[in-house]
Amino acid sequence: MISFAADSHFIEERRKSLRRWLTLVARHPALNNDPLVNFFLTYTGAQAQHKIREVYRRVPDEFTTSELAARAKELVPPDTHSEFANSRDQIRVILNGISHLKQIADVLALRSHGYAADMAEMGSQLTSLANEPHGSSYWATGGNNVWSEMKKGFHIYRKFGSLSSKAMQQAVREEDEVCERLNLLLDILVAHRELCERHEKGVAQDHSKALSKMLSLKKRQMQGVIRGTDAESVEQLESKMMEQESVIANVELRNAFSLHCLHLETQLVHAHLEILAGVLGTLVAVQIRGHSE
Repeated sequence: MISFAADSHFIEERRKSLRRWLTLVARHPALNNDPLVNFFLTYTGAQAQHKIREVYRRVPDEFTTSELAARAKELVPPDTHSEFANSRDQIRVILNGISHLKQIADVLALRSHGYAADMAEMGSQLTSLANEPHGSSYWATGGNNVWSEMKKGFHIYRKFGSLSSKAMQQAVREEDEVCERLNLLLDILVAHRELCERHEKGVAQDHSKALSKMLSLKKRQMQGVIRGTDAESVEQLESKMMEQESVIANVELRNAFSLHCLHLETQLVHAHLEILAGVLGTLVAVQIRGHSE
């Protein structure tokens, strides 16, 4: 029974996660028309993950297919690096704050679930007491009819059933209207953090390696001049340097394109931050409604 409940909870959480993912992808200005997403949404066969890899394995990346890639450097303002670092720190602070708000909202929902369970149990116990079958003899009571009168009052258990039902509805509202919307915002913020990390570990690191290799080639060139290296070796070294210059130019374009995409994604994060205002308003409304009920 416990295993079934755990599996049911896991499946429900996966369902909610998929719904959030679909919401974000459908609203994303670049991803919503992506052929891969369309394939994922319309494919009806088995093993979708393997089929996607098979079909799209050799598809060029966004940099290769984008019309903006060739002029990516023009799209990156001079202060992009400092602005990116500042906005990244800001979003990190926002992510930390909203993570704590989500934890509080989860506790509120759990508390409502607990209150609903407690009221249901209290109603159940009062029902048992109200229907207690043993008669109260004079021998037992000595003429005291307190228990008989109290049993009549225990029929208030019906009210506890109503309280339990209202508390359960409150918990569902807290989960669906507050916790789940905070989860959506957290998904956006975490995705931005991971995108920044991929940029640093990917394109930015490639750019650094390419520059380092060029510096190494130039050092070899200088050492060759000092030692009087033969013309053939100098020519080979110059050829390698020209190849490396081409690599650097390509990596710099990719780096600029990546920064441009990060810029747009950062603006998209800020466009979604209004979710928080709506969530806080909903939280207040849900709490007021719950207390009034």
